[in-house]
Amino acid sequence: MKIHRFLFWIIPVFLCIFLLFCHFYTTTENSLNQTAGRTSVTKVEAPRVALTFDDGPNARYTPLLLEGLRKRNIHATFFLLGENILKNKELLLRMQKDGHLIGCHTWSHVQLDKISPSSANREILKTNSLIYHITGTYPTCLRPPYGAWKKDLELPVTMLPVFWDVDTLDWQSQNPENILDIVRKNVQDGSIILMHDSYDSSVRAALAITDELTEKGYDFVTADQLLDP
Repeated sequence: MKIHRFLFWIIPVFLCIFLLFCHFYTTTENSLNQTAGRTSVTKVEAPRVALTFDDGPNARYTPLLLEGLRKRNIHATFFLLGENILKNKELLLRMQKDGHLIGCHTWSHVQLDKISPSSANREILKTNSLIYHITGTYPTCLRPPYGAWKKDLELPVTMLPVFWDVDTLDWQSQNPENILDIVRKNVQDGSIILMHDSYDSSVRAALAITDELTEKGYDFVTADQLLDP
């Protein structure tokens, strides 16, 4: 009789404990699953691309390009010729103010592997010094004309040579649609696009490129941001 009375009370107690445990386990598992689901969602980074311009500054076309880039909040990279900076110092300051990366393209667009090391040094350092004198910032990036870089060239300063993987041939075609077509066929995440700010067609194409690639989800960055480890 006592055993029956004991079982009469103890069974409901165990049943209640069991039901509470099941509820707690289910609630905890759901919470963990929800948390895991939240933490497992990773933000997908947008593809990045660098728009670069050689041979400037150009008194006629560079201002148009800078204005278009500023309106779009796009930062580009400009590799400048020393002899062109002399006539366009205010454009250099405008590039700096707008947040563009300023690099060296030698003084007179010489092919560095065709001249002596001392002459190559003069072409580079003279341009660097002029950029520093105007902006207060010494350039760290170099675009060798024609992509001709002497790997064993010793410079008294450290410079990062910047090449490209998308050559728009804008100087050759001077046709915005042809330029756009080359970019569409070849651009990918991490691409460095080569252009020149010396032609009206290049300015129109460059701004069209920024609009089209931005719409496709690309972020425009300066060349050093792509090349820095």
